[in-house]
Amino acid sequence: MKYKYFLPVLLFTVTGLGSCKKFLQPRPSDFLSTDTYYQTEEQLGFALAGVYNTVGNGGFWGSAANYLLDWEADIAYMNRLTLNGPFNFNYSASDPFMTSLWTTLWDGINRANVLLEHVDKNPDIPQATRERIRGEALFLRGYYYFTLVQYWGGVPLKLAATTSPSEVSVARATVAEVYAQVLADMTAAEPLVRTIHELGFSGAVNRSAVRGMLAKVCLTMAGEPLKDVAKYEDAKMWAKKVMDDTEAGHSLNPGYANIFITLAQDKYDIKENLWEAAFYGNNADPATMAFAEWTNIGYINGPPSAAGSATGTAAAYMNITAKFYNAFEDGDLRKWWSTAHFSYVKSAVSGEKLLNPLPATERDKWYLYPAKWRREYEAIPRGTSVVSATNMPIMRYADILLMFAEADNEINGAPTAAAIAAVNLVRRRAWSTGVRSIAVTNGGSGYTSAPAVSIAAGDGGTAEATAVVQGGTVVAIHLNRDPSGARFFKEGSYTSAPSVTISGGGGSGAAAVATIYKAGDGDVPAAARASKAAFRSFIQDERMREFNMEGCRKADLLRWGIFLKVNQDMGNQAQQDVPGAGFVLSFTRASARDVLMPIPEKEMINNLKMTQNPGW
Repeated sequence: MKYKYFLPVLLFTVTGLGSCKKFLQPRPSDFLSTDTYYQTEEQLGFALAGVYNTVGNGGFWGSAANYLLDWEADIAYMNRLTLNGPFNFNYSASDPFMTSLWTTLWDGINRANVLLEHVDKNPDIPQATRERIRGEALFLRGYYYFTLVQYWGGVPLKLAATTSPSEVSVARATVAEVYAQVLADMTAAEPLVRTIHELGFSGAVNRSAVRGMLAKVCLTMAGEPLKDVAKYEDAKMWAKKVMDDTEAGHSLNPGYANIFITLAQDKYDIKENLWEAAFYGNNADPATMAFAEWTNIGYINGPPSAAGSATGTAAAYMNITAKFYNAFEDGDLRKWWSTAHFSYVKSAVSGEKLLNPLPATERDKWYLYPAKWRREYEAIPRGTSVVSATNMPIMRYADILLMFAEADNEINGAPTAAAIAAVNLVRRRAWSTGVRSIAVTNGGSGYTSAPAVSIAAGDGGTAEATAVVQGGTVVAIHLNRDPSGARFFKEGSYTSAPSVTISGGGGSGAAAVATIYKAGDGDVPAAARASKAAFRSFIQDERMREFNMEGCRKADLLRWGIFLKVNQDMGNQAQQDVPGAGFVLSFTRASARDVLMPIPEKEMINNLKMTQNPGW
């Protein structure tokens, strides 16, 4: 069952301006005075729900972040040439996607400020309850500021609730000042919030999530634009706290695909997922409408599916890049889960597929679809074509391991055994232990039709294959396609090479041997272990493979200081692979001004002390 903080049916306004119409009403019907509210635990809970609401709001992870935070990168691009925005570097300070994210984050900050100012209003409420609520509100405020400073640079620091129009003009703080406040909020929150073991689910702030986010904040501060390299030590320390927490017992989900199947099925995996943006409902069922909050995950960033299909409609606004497709090595099962090598068929059967061949050219790779978010696995009935209740993982244990390894490498000047081991855990989880190939050792004779191929059962599924006969001889044996689309081939899973038996077909004498992948095949290669720079580069690619379509690629490229170069390189590669394609401009338009998004036009008008970002 999915747990979530819910807002009451009638959203209440305890302070702030709201719309002009509401502000000017002499007797607003939905206004609750701070003088009389915050008197009970229930009221504090409702107020905290309002702070949480920003996480899943359509202006953040409910929609806008899905449009903004992965597409300006090297994983995927917008395939709707008529839809402009930050995702194709064709926008202005009035862009609705960007403005929605900005406005939603500030709304969350103001809600947090209101709650923090009134959490102690009734001292009869148990102190432990108030401290826990204080911790969650502090962390969320810090998280909203962290998001703002990554994508807009220095912003105003508003640590008290906005209560009148005279308070909207506030000058920008420096990037360093904003990060200092983020650290202050999150470190203050860390001892106050519940452990994930106490909480029992990952849809709310918990100590593991706070520690993991502090690692990410510190790792970001160590990179561009601050370059506070001393923060690598802090990043490593916070990541290690998560790794060493025996009560939480975090570990990787044994199957990469199962992470996302579990999310779609409306279940929690608190070992892998430290914190998720939680969604609920389907925008149709009257029983859930009062508390529903949904997302467009799978609709915009999954494989296409026609309206009316039992799979659920997916408009598929994204295609992947050839660079992303080529980033995976043989044996890495993340490739087949993350790229759609199939097409959904319009059918009354959810998930019915037409299997497509491998791309024949570099050009073909640019027209494949991402496949991590597959609507066929959704547990909540699809009330409309565009929404789902699939949670977005904001922090996973794999991120903890890779952040630890990255920070450790930067501190020590070369990859240590501990850093390599952390990366190998992530890699081995992703690796196949199935049949890699089947070699014919004796073609036999007299075959009038393809004989049956039987492969011994494995410990995690059995491989299936088909023989090819020419001139009465078996000349090849090919693995069959995996009809589920979770892998490319029906390769099974084995601890040792299985036996292969060939029978029937009117002939005799054919024999073959199988070779298998091993999890250790995915270990960090020697070349990537050779130096600090080599290991850093390897981790940069590994994060792309592991966290594609999870809204963190742009932030990574920004902190590494390679955001602009990567996009320009992608433009050059696209022009070479698919000359003249309209989407090439999605990359080649990138310029120095795009490192930061513009301050929204509305903010520039209302905040008289605000200054615009360079180039805008």
